[in-house]
Amino acid sequence: MEGKENGFRRELISIALPVTLQALLQSSFGMVDQIMIGQLGSESIAGIGLGGKFASLYTVTLGAVAAAAGIMAAQYVGAEDEKGMGRSFYLNVTAGILLACVFLTACALFPGQIMSLYTQDQAVRIQAAVYLRIYAISFPVMAISTIMSVFLRCIGKAFFPLAASFFSVLLNTGLNYMLIFGKGGFPAMGVQGAAAASVIAQTAAFGMTAVYFWQDAGFRAYFQVGRMRSSLRQTGEERTQYLGILAPILICELMWSLGENMYAVIYGRLGTAACAAMTMTGPVQGMLMGALSGVSQAAGIMIGRLLGKGDDGAAYRDSKKLMGCGFAGSAVLSVLLVWLGGAYVSLYHVDAEVQRAAYMILTAFAIVSPIKVQNMILGGGIIRSGGMTRYVMWIDMIGTWAFGVPLGFLAAFVWKMPIYQVYFILSLEEVFRLFISLAVFRKKSWMRRL
Repeated sequence: MEGKENGFRRELISIALPVTLQALLQSSFGMVDQIMIGQLGSESIAGIGLGGKFASLYTVTLGAVAAAAGIMAAQYVGAEDEKGMGRSFYLNVTAGILLACVFLTACALFPGQIMSLYTQDQAVRIQAAVYLRIYAISFPVMAISTIMSVFLRCIGKAFFPLAASFFSVLLNTGLNYMLIFGKGGFPAMGVQGAAAASVIAQTAAFGMTAVYFWQDAGFRAYFQVGRMRSSLRQTGEERTQYLGILAPILICELMWSLGENMYAVIYGRLGTAACAAMTMTGPVQGMLMGALSGVSQAAGIMIGRLLGKGDDGAAYRDSKKLMGCGFAGSAVLSVLLVWLGGAYVSLYHVDAEVQRAAYMILTAFAIVSPIKVQNMILGGGIIRSGGMTRYVMWIDMIGTWAFGVPLGFLAAFVWKMPIYQVYFILSLEEVFRLFISLAVFRKKSWMRRL
């Protein structure tokens, strides 16, 4: 029994730690951008926040493709199905690239029109459109590197995506300093510099990951180029299975992200100060969730492998252990956030009113984050690992659109609450999601082998 416990811990750490560190590094992209841009005032902060909010539609939708890839890869590893691994890799890379092209085209041609949906402030809208048009250039390379990273994790090679992210964050930080403020002989580019730095850094991360991926002898044999054509020529049964996994995740993530964008519309129409306060808290929220995202991804991989082997009993027991780890970690981080939140908001050169609102938002987030983390582990990892993605789709869609969005509009425009109270009220949707997710988990109907 002790040997099994040690094995569980080792596997959790080996998967979760690199993923967590990588998520924290990726979240720091936004934090570095915003702290530096924060020296330029509230309009620039709000512009990057709203531009990034629409860009999140792409990253979340790409995350759906990555989630489908992870489900397939984990189970194929457990079943030792090498042909299935190669097929699913090329299939998901193709889906990711097509998705990137759609979003890149929209951001390149219509950035002003898109940002006009978020705010009526002309100065903020211009800043947001400039940021979005440039940042969108990174979408295609982001698609390929994301799918590569998923497969590397599933076969136990999570270190290299972490190393690539670490390098790209260092590069992003240096380029931000030079391009935003005009150092090292570069002109001061402000918001444009922040977007350009992110594009260059994301491209560098892609280059490093691709070099490792294709130079490894095992990968060259494993993912032969000839398999790409055969991957796209699926049988009817294979196509149905793939769409049955991907479509619910895609719909779920897209509708969830649209809901998050509706929240951004609410914040943007409460005024520039409220929008700036909310934007200031985004990187911290991302880092806290990123700190525990490794547990969620580890859950998907570990439970998927067990289901692939047909060991449902161990899958159920380990799922409960993973949920316990997530709750303990989120509780500790919530306490630290309340303690250190005031120091964080003081880094921004904004009015005291904006700083106070930002700290209150962080406090509200600290209260609900343990529930958010449980939903992330259950919906994003455990329940999806068996391929029953439609369960999570319905839970998230109902939570966002039947609870979160209506409550947000009522709190903001009917009850006239301040921004931090609006945020807390609409975040209560997480409670509903958790109750339903726990009921689905206990029924065990999500446990199946592909």
